[in-house]
Amino acid sequence: MSVQVLAAKMAEVELKDVPSKELTPESPLTPKADDKGIVENEPKAIVTSTTTPTMEPIVKTGDPSPGFLTPNPKMPQASAMKRTDPQQNGGEAFVNRDGTVAEAPRLKKIQFADQKQEFNKRPTKIGRRSLSRSISQSSTDSYGSAASYTDSSDDETSPRDKQQKNSKGNGDFCIKNIKQADFGRREIEIAEQEMPALMALRKRAQGEKPLAGAKVVGCTHITAQTAVLMETLSALGAQCRWAACNIYSTQNEVAAALAEGGFSVFAWKGESEDDFWWCIDRCVNLEGWQPNMILDDGGDLTHWIYKKYPNMFKKIKGIVEESVTGVHRLYQLSKAGKLCVPAMNVNDSVTKQKFDNLYCCRESILDGLKRTTDVMFGGKQVVVCGYGEVGKGCCAALKAMGSIVYVTEIDPICALQACMDGFRLVKLNEVIRQVDIVITCTGNKNVVLREYLDRMKNGCIVCNMGHSNTEIDVASLRTPELTWERVRSQVDHVIWPDGKRIVLLAEGRLLNLSCSTVPTFVLSITATTQALALIELYNAPEGRYKQDVYLLPKKMDEYVASLHLPTFDAHLTELSDEQAKYLGLNKNGPFKPNYYRY
Repeated sequence: MSVQVLAAKMAEVELKDVPSKELTPESPLTPKADDKGIVENEPKAIVTSTTTPTMEPIVKTGDPSPGFLTPNPKMPQASAMKRTDPQQNGGEAFVNRDGTVAEAPRLKKIQFADQKQEFNKRPTKIGRRSLSRSISQSSTDSYGSAASYTDSSDDETSPRDKQQKNSKGNGDFCIKNIKQADFGRREIEIAEQEMPALMALRKRAQGEKPLAGAKVVGCTHITAQTAVLMETLSALGAQCRWAACNIYSTQNEVAAALAEGGFSVFAWKGESEDDFWWCIDRCVNLEGWQPNMILDDGGDLTHWIYKKYPNMFKKIKGIVEESVTGVHRLYQLSKAGKLCVPAMNVNDSVTKQKFDNLYCCRESILDGLKRTTDVMFGGKQVVVCGYGEVGKGCCAALKAMGSIVYVTEIDPICALQACMDGFRLVKLNEVIRQVDIVITCTGNKNVVLREYLDRMKNGCIVCNMGHSNTEIDVASLRTPELTWERVRSQVDHVIWPDGKRIVLLAEGRLLNLSCSTVPTFVLSITATTQALALIELYNAPEGRYKQDVYLLPKKMDEYVASLHLPTFDAHLTELSDEQAKYLGLNKNGPFKPNYYRY
C-alpha cells in the first residue's frame, strides 16, 4: 500500500471522529468563496505566495478567550486534513472526507509596503526609545543595567556642553537627558518593591531624622537601587550630591529621575576618563556647600578630596566605603598615618561580604556574559581567578550550568575551599591556552598580563568581576599591531595579526554593572548597611571612633538581616532565658562574637 493511500485512510478515520458542526460553512475555520478575492484586492500591499495558512492574534474587548487562540477571519483556512505529496515535489494537498485527494489552494500572505521598508532598515534615532530593552544594538546602544531608554538624538553632544533644568528650574546637575526622568521614576518604583529593608528604615526613622544636617557626597554606581538609597538618605534628613564610580554603569534614565527630584547628580553612561574626574570635582567643589560625610565605592572620591581639597577633612565626620579596592586604599592611608577621619569598612561586614559579594555575583555573572556574548555555558572551560566570595559565586553559577571550572588562588585556605567544592586548582599559565572564558575577581592588579592574552585561544572571552579595571592588562592591548573592533556596546574584539581574536568585555571593567543588571534584593542588604554606617558615624559621640578603619558593629549586621526576613515569611526561634544564660548571650543579640566567620 502506497504512502499516499495509507495517509488518506488514516485521515478518513481521524476526520470521522470530528463533530460535523465544527466544520460547518459558518465556521471560521472554513474558507469562504470570496476570501481569495479579498486578499488579492487588498490595497497598497505586496503579495507573496506561500502554502502555509497563518494565524494572527486578535484581541476583542470582553472576549474571555486568549487572543492567540482566535483565528484571523480574513485568512483562508483548511476544512480538511493537510498533507504533503512527495510525488508533487513537496506540493501540499488536502484529504477530503470521502478519501479523495485535492490540490490545496495556494494561499496569499500579505506584507504591507511600509512594513517591508521598516524591517529592511536599522532603527532610527527617533524610534529607539520604543524598542524593547531586551534588544541590543550592535555598535552604539545597550539595553542592559547600565542600559537605558536612551534618546540618542543628542548622542553627539557631551552633557557638559548642554544647559538643562528640571521642571522646578534647578540646573545643578549634569546628566544625559532630563527628559528621561519619567522612565527613571518607574525604574526606581520597581526597585523599591525589592528593597524592603530600606523602605522599612525610611518609614521607621523618618520622624527622627537621624541624618538631619548631614551633607553626604557620594560616588557609587548610579542605578535604580542607588536611587532608592539616596532618596532614603534624603528622607532621613541628609543633603546629597552624587557622582558615578564607573564610567559604564550609570542608568541615564535613573540619573534623570534623580535630577528631576532635586538631587545634584553628575553622571552619564559612557563618560570619558576626563569626564569621570570632572563629575567628581563638580560634586565636591561647590561654593557655600561642604560635605561632612563621604559614601564611596572604590576610593576615587576619597582620593580626589585628599589630592585636591585636603582642608575639607576638617569638617568631615567619616567615610563609608563598600568595595574591596576602596577598603584597601583606606588601610594604606591608615598604615601611613594619613587617614585623618574615621572610616567604616562596609565591604567586610557580614551583610555585604556574605550576601552581595556571593549571591549577587552568582546570578549576575551569567546575566552579564549572556547579554554580551550569547555564549552557551555547557561544556565550556572557564578559569576564575580568585576564590573569595565573588569567585565562589561565579564558580557556583558556572558549575551549575555545566561548565568545566578551574580556579586560581594565592590563599591556601580559599584554595582548599575551592578543591573541596569540586574545582581544580591551577596556575593560570597551565590552562590559558585551552580555556574558553577567563574571569578575574581578585581585587588585585596585573592578574591577566599581555603574555597570557597572547597565548589565549581564538574567541576566548575575557572579563572582570572586580571593582577596578586593573586586573586585566588592557593597556598592553592598545598597540599598533592589534586591531580593536567594537561589535556591541561594551563588547570588543581584539584581533592579532594572524587573525586570532579575543572577546574583551567592558574594556576590563566591572562586568555585571557595566553590561547587565544585578539582583535588587541583594543590593537592598548592602544599601541598608551603608545607610546604617552613615547614621552610626554621623551620630557617634566624639572619641568613639578614632582615625582608623572600623567594621560595622555585629548588632547592626544582625539588624540589617532581620529587616529582610519578613520578605520570606521567615520566623526566628527565640532563646529561652535558660538557653541564653547557658550560652552567655543576650536574648536580643548579638549572637556571634566579632571573630566568628559565617
